Amino acid sequence: MGYGTPMPGLEPYFSWPKDTLLPFLRTHRANRGSISPPRIRLREKGVDMIRKKILSPERIRQIDGSFGFIPHRFLTDGFLAALDQHELLLYLFLILAADRYGLSFYSSNSICSLLGLSVDQYMKARDGLTGKDLIAFDGTIFQVLSLPAPLNTCRHQRPRSKRSNSKGPVSISQVFQQSLRGLANDR
Repeated sequence: MGYGTPMPGLEPYFSWPKDTLLPFLRTHRANRGSISPPRIRLREKGVDMIRKKILSPERIRQIDGSFGFIPHRFLTDGFLAALDQHELLLYLFLILAADRYGLSFYSSNSICSLLGLSVDQYMKARDGLTGKDLIAFDGTIFQVLSLPAPLNTCRHQRPRSKRSNSKGPVSISQVFQQSLRGLANDR
């Protein structure tokens, strides 16, 4: 779905204060130099949906120099839910360490030291990621691969967690917090 394609059943409309003559030229009080565009909202059969707004305009992320990325499919196609804590930790590390081709050259000792993994945990995680076709490894060099076809999991499956008592969806921050707690308990 692109920016110009509305979602089925939804119609975009602009929202601004009623007393503003030129809403697209309205300036923020805190920063007199910036121009504030109107907020875009979605309406479904007369019902307002959640509208997005920038919460901290002075802290908008920008790409400066090198960067890593994770495709949205990683979440929506079940890859996140299919990884255990150590696989997820190693995968995120390899994404951050990779160059533009997905290559990284960290040694197993460096990775274990930086991530706080034992050699056995590292090898199991590396082999798991290789088996899931997320990375390639030749004994020296790692390559983070483009995502393969979707896994045979439910599209909205919750991440596996022995400690999760919730019956609803789990946020990414909860998954990372559980992973970090699990790593702290493994030491």
